[in-house]
Amino acid sequence: MYDIAVIGGGPAGLSAAVQARTRGKSVLIVSGDPRDNALYKAPQVDNYLGFWGVSGKELLERFHRHAIAAGAIEKEGRVLNVMSMGDTFYLSIGSEMEQVRAVILTTGVVRANKYPGEEDFLGRGVSYCATCDGMLYRNKEVAVIGKSADAPQEANYLQELGCHVTYVSDKAPEGLRADIPFVKAPRPEIVGEGGVTALRAGSVTIPCEGVFILRPSMAPADLLPGLAIQDGYLSVDQNMATNLPGVFAAGDCTGLPLQVSKAVGEGLVAGLRAAEYLDHQSAS
Repeated sequence: MYDIAVIGGGPAGLSAAVQARTRGKSVLIVSGDPRDNALYKAPQVDNYLGFWGVSGKELLERFHRHAIAAGAIEKEGRVLNVMSMGDTFYLSIGSEMEQVRAVILTTGVVRANKYPGEEDFLGRGVSYCATCDGMLYRNKEVAVIGKSADAPQEANYLQELGCHVTYVSDKAPEGLRADIPFVKAPRPEIVGEGGVTALRAGSVTIPCEGVFILRPSMAPADLLPGLAIQDGYLSVDQNMATNLPGVFAAGDCTGLPLQVSKAVGEGLVAGLRAAEYLDHQSAS
């Protein structure tokens, strides 16, 4: 069991991890492909104090090296669900499970806009994890809605399992197997009766029994039902604590301005306050 799980590997999450490590806490950072991070895509950053003229990729890599050097443990993957059981949180990461004592959400801006039919067929043909559910669709038709940088690799994995995959996205994928058809569509619709029967992608209808929706991360409110939201962002107090005990948040997911400096500062506070929370819990 880890003391703290940081969900998200951007500036806020890496800052939180460093600060929690300075307080002697074990830290697990769970993050997806760094190419999905908005900072990674910035060609030049000129407004972060002491670092001007660097690329976002370089800045993020420096933050990452610092957190790992501080002793944080990193696991690549998507957190699909967080369950609170007394003083312990259980994180579902793909097909694996981790236990932690506190959680810091640093997911960035993840809007909870669902595709038509997504909620209706969740668990009845709609999945968020190729590794978890791929074997259920062997020799069956499936569609992958690719929104993350590693989605083409996940689609390739499903094809290798024996699924018959069609890849759907609003832009052409990189690294997709040549034998996987690609359909360009900005907002597909999942349809069915009792279970998924097809995916409507623009003017194309793709018959399928499963739809894998692969986003960079889940919206915080989907990870932890009951989180307070205000104006589309997580509501936190001055200690970066949410309304749920043991759950903190920092960075873009807490609101404007969406800047590296704010994310790093909030991550610092969240990391320190999460450590203090655990110290208080241990003393009680």
